[in-house]
Amino acid sequence: MVTVESERRTAPDAGSWAGARLVEAAQHGDREAIAAVVHGAHPHVRRFAHHLCASSDDAEDAAQEALIILYRKIGTLRATSAIASWMFRIVRNECLRRARAALAPRAELGGIDFAASAEDEVLRRLDAEQLTQAITELPMVQRRVLIMRDVLGYSGRATADALGLSTAAMKSQLHRARSAVRDSLVPTR
Repeated sequence: MVTVESERRTAPDAGSWAGARLVEAAQHGDREAIAAVVHGAHPHVRRFAHHLCASSDDAEDAAQEALIILYRKIGTLRATSAIASWMFRIVRNECLRRARAALAPRAELGGIDFAASAEDEVLRRLDAEQLTQAITELPMVQRRVLIMRDVLGYSGRATADALGLSTAAMKSQLHRARSAVRDSLVPTR
């Protein structure tokens, strides 16, 4: 069993949150090591989620989901050195999943989604994928402003305050984001 303190002292990089021995012990089911890896990953995962997700609530939820996956599936990780990229990929996917869910309009009847036809469903999914890709390609500030204003429905003042921008700067970023998304969705001839 690897003790958390011995791992922290012998970790090759003092700034790293998970040394190879600690991750390896966690992979083999050492509960203390798993707890140490999850605890050490939390601030990094949370910070990354806040940079990627549109809202603080989505970021917190994405970070929490990533930590749950880490706790449950650390034994499936193949290379101990890949833990950081694995965690950040989970966070990224969770933030994208939340953005897609917010963008996808649904016609619900009794809790069941119905599509008018298979063709309509394919076209709706294609449009949603193109829109999601266009939003993903935006610079971070523009992406966050666009999602907060147009997807989540935050007011201009609330969006500006949440992102630390003036209202004028927020409006400028929103205009740029909308223009970039519109330009990327226009078919080229």
